[in-house]
Amino acid sequence: MLHLDHSEPDPALLLDMVEALVAEHRMGLVLDLALLRGAAFVLQGAAEQAAVHLREALRDPAAAPRLRCYGLAKLGDALARQGDSAGALAVAEDGLTTVVETGHRQWMAELYRLKGSALSGLDRLQESQIAFEEALRIAQGQGAKAYELRAAMSLAQLWGEQGRRSEAYDLLAPIYGGFAEGFGTAELKEAKSLLSQLA
Repeated sequence: MLHLDHSEPDPALLLDMVEALVAEHRMGLVLDLALLRGAAFVLQGAAEQAAVHLREALRDPAAAPRLRCYGLAKLGDALARQGDSAGALAVAEDGLTTVVETGHRQWMAELYRLKGSALSGLDRLQESQIAFEEALRIAQGQGAKAYELRAAMSLAQLWGEQGRRSEAYDLLAPIYGGFAEGFGTAELKEAKSLLSQLA
């Protein structure tokens, strides 16, 4: 789940390794493979297939509430990549409601970021900014550096599009500068590219 969340390594290879390990040691798997496959398909750019697998996993009434939040975050991402901003917004809001009901806050910042992206796609830019700012605040409060970076990138991109390039750069630069490793990861490469565009 951690590797998939950080876009490394090859998702298909990772899932094959997980399945082989589970079979070899005859272990029960606490994560639904449909959930993991959906997350992998999101990374591979196959958003439609991702949505099918994620919806299948989310239909399971026995799924743990914290995994439901994760699945909804991934489904929201898949729908946003398909251009379904209204669907992504509904899923993000469902996820945030689940967070409140269950107290599982691990993906709360990401759900707010996805809500902001969906609102931006619906041209509701003021609400989008508020959602991104909330995602950033939550991630900082949790010490969740990866989610902080994602939220800052989303907000910086919004501001950059509004001509607020200097503010966007000043927001993102110190967060990017706070990383001491992982510069080969997709997210840090994307952050570096965004900073170059904003400079």
